[in-house]
Amino acid sequence: MKKPSVSVIIPVYNRSSLLREAVSSAAAQGFRDFELIIADDCSDEDLRPALTGIPGIADVPLKYIRLDAHSGMPGFVRNRGAEKAEGDYIAFLDSDDIWMPEKLERQFRFLAVESGAEGRSGKKRGEICHTREKWIRSGKTVSQSSQKHKRAGDIFEDSLWKCIIGPSTVMMSKSLFESYGGFREDLEVAEDYELWLRVTAENNVSYIDEPLTIKRAGDWEQLSEKYGQIEIFRIKALEGLLERGFFTRGREKAAAEVFRQKCRIYASGCRKRGREEEGLYYLDLCEKY
Repeated sequence: MKKPSVSVIIPVYNRSSLLREAVSSAAAQGFRDFELIIADDCSDEDLRPALTGIPGIADVPLKYIRLDAHSGMPGFVRNRGAEKAEGDYIAFLDSDDIWMPEKLERQFRFLAVESGAEGRSGKKRGEICHTREKWIRSGKTVSQSSQKHKRAGDIFEDSLWKCIIGPSTVMMSKSLFESYGGFREDLEVAEDYELWLRVTAENNVSYIDEPLTIKRAGDWEQLSEKYGQIEIFRIKALEGLLERGFFTRGREKAAAEVFRQKCRIYASGCRKRGREEEGLYYLDLCEKY
């Protein structure tokens, strides 16, 4: 059997109806040179019946991986799926998101054209590409007019403040993904933020300014909303990278400054809410780097 050009990886835990919609959007892609890998984080329900009868699914090579025990760590689950990937490129699709029919084709052609080229900075291009997202919450479109961050080229400094690359928007070379060791597996939240920091610190990013990915939120539980806020996880991610000495000197300076600001802001919030001891901890932590 011919090796696929792209491996699509869907991590999932329960959510059978949402999974069916995500898989349907993958099976409806005009680009057909891909395999579909579903990484099941040991769901409570049998998800396989949700995959039957989907138009076009019979034409897509399908791998279903079920973990032996529930991890609750999205990076761990995505990495297990990526280990089974045979494509030269990988694309992630969260089980509650969906793609427009031209998403894979647009990205694959875009990366194929750029592959091997170099930007003015001499950094590699053609390795990673993301798309604009359309955000829908409880069936209503959410405005993104306030989103002013940089999206293409050297986006590292903007990426320090928040996750500006949605996992479901990404297509990247498998070799690039593997060179960074994939997602950090011990972060319940912000594992994507952490990986994109490592990638953008050393690579330019390409961007297709069209809403080819639909990011959805609704009544179902999402890890990003489980704790009410996720800044503490971004601080933990940044701390780990600074602790490892991952960044070059110029990048390290920018990362350390954002780390200190995040710690001060979080500490202030803790103290306003009467969590004095936690606030003092983060004030002390901001002086670590």
